[in-house]
Amino acid sequence: MSGITQANFTFRDFRTTGGEILPEVTLAYVTRGTLAADGRNAILITHGYTSGPRMIEPGVASSEGAWSTLVGPGAPIDTDRYFVICSNMLGSSYGSTNGASIDPRTGKPYGSRFPRITVEDIVTAQKHMLDGLGVKHLRAVVGPSYGGFQAFQWGVTFPDFMDGIVPVVTSPRPPNSDRVAGLLQWFEPDPNWNGGDYYETGGVKQTLTALRVDTLTRYGLANSLAARFPTKAAADAELHRIAAAWAEVFDANSLFILGRAMETYDVASRFDRIKVPVLYVLSRTDALFPPSLAPGVMDGLKSAGVDATYFEIDSDHGHLASGADADKWAPALREFMTKLETL
Repeated sequence: MSGITQANFTFRDFRTTGGEILPEVTLAYVTRGTLAADGRNAILITHGYTSGPRMIEPGVASSEGAWSTLVGPGAPIDTDRYFVICSNMLGSSYGSTNGASIDPRTGKPYGSRFPRITVEDIVTAQKHMLDGLGVKHLRAVVGPSYGGFQAFQWGVTFPDFMDGIVPVVTSPRPPNSDRVAGLLQWFEPDPNWNGGDYYETGGVKQTLTALRVDTLTRYGLANSLAARFPTKAAADAELHRIAAAWAEVFDANSLFILGRAMETYDVASRFDRIKVPVLYVLSRTDALFPPSLAPGVMDGLKSAGVDATYFEIDSDHGHLASGADADKWAPALREFMTKLETL
């Protein structure tokens, strides 16, 4: 495999940690670079809560911003040397099995009946995919936000399968908020909601757009746009345009599926399972995962005997810093990747 590839991988009878069976699972993914004959030169990029696998394509923006500074020929994640793969999460909306997918047992969308999954299920599904693609070992797992949850989870669930992990603008525990309750406050008033079974009632795109505007504002995008647009009205219009375009392709049930998966996510008590070096990266202005998390996380990792390094992105772009100011932490990522090659 070489160049940039968008593809799907399908497998059957996936048992979740809760014991439910998904008869068929499809994961969409994007790859760059060439897989070595021994299958051991791969790097897995894990995407955020509401973005998708195209974040590794040059010039493609995601909710984290474009990662083309970080992934590409000669970049810190060097596609001339590595086979880089970004998998859409199970339950997400960019080609993978999710709430809008047809349950083969009923012939109807899963909707509210989609099985309860965990972050461990998400990375286990990725492991099935990697096995099927011939990947024998990962140099690293690298991801921002919810992708950082996955990076940490990979280190705990499959500790011998990679050489290092890079969790970025993230935490070993989810934020202290009831995400599902918060989502319900948005969607339950929508007359089309129908408990999540809205596929025949006209959908909930207007509510999804309004939620997205709120989310991107909290993530810091409004501040970023203000620097590029001459008036507040123009910046607000661009923010709404971005939110509406996202709402056209993202299914609201994915917010709930992935939000519920967060509820049981907590690897802080399992740091002793991590056997590889960790580069932990936060943003100076991130309100969601503030730098105040760093001392506790780093102490926990080091107390468990983990070789852990911390880097703080000096950015005004809040939670979006990993992409918007990618150049500011690219040297730290390059240094870490070089370190992994010497192990």
